[in-house]
Amino acid sequence: MKRSIISSTEAPAAIGPYSQAVRVADTVYLSGQIALDPRNGQMVAGDISAQARQVFANLAAVADAAGGSLQQAVRIGIFLTDLNDFAVVNQVMEAVLQPPYPARATVGVAALPRGARVEADAILVLG
Repeated sequence: MKRSIISSTEAPAAIGPYSQAVRVADTVYLSGQIALDPRNGQMVAGDISAQARQVFANLAAVADAAGGSLQQAVRIGIFLTDLNDFAVVNQVMEAVLQPPYPARATVGVAALPRGARVEADAILVLG
C-alpha cells in the first residue's frame, strides 16, 4: 500500500519527527495541530477562541494541501488542557464545519506542546 506525505507551508512545520499528514488511498491522517502561526512559528496571542481558530486554520491548510477540505473529515480528535474550554471550542468548530459533522473525541490532558491550550487532529476521506 502506497502512502504519500502531505505538507503545507500554510501550516506550521512539524516540531518533531512526524509529518503534517499522510495519505493512504483516499484516507488522509492529519497530525495534531496547535495554535502556532505558520508565518513565524509562534503561539497566537489571545484566548482559547483565538487558539482554537488557529488550530482549525492549520488543519484546513493541511487538508487543502492533501487535495481536500476539513468538510471531508470523518473524525476529529480534540485535546484540551482545561475542559472548561469545551463550549468555546465547540462554537469555533461549529463555525468552521458544516453539518453533517464528523465523529469526534475530546480529551482533557495535563499539558500540550509549547503551552498550547488546545490541539486537534483529523482523519479525512477524500472522493
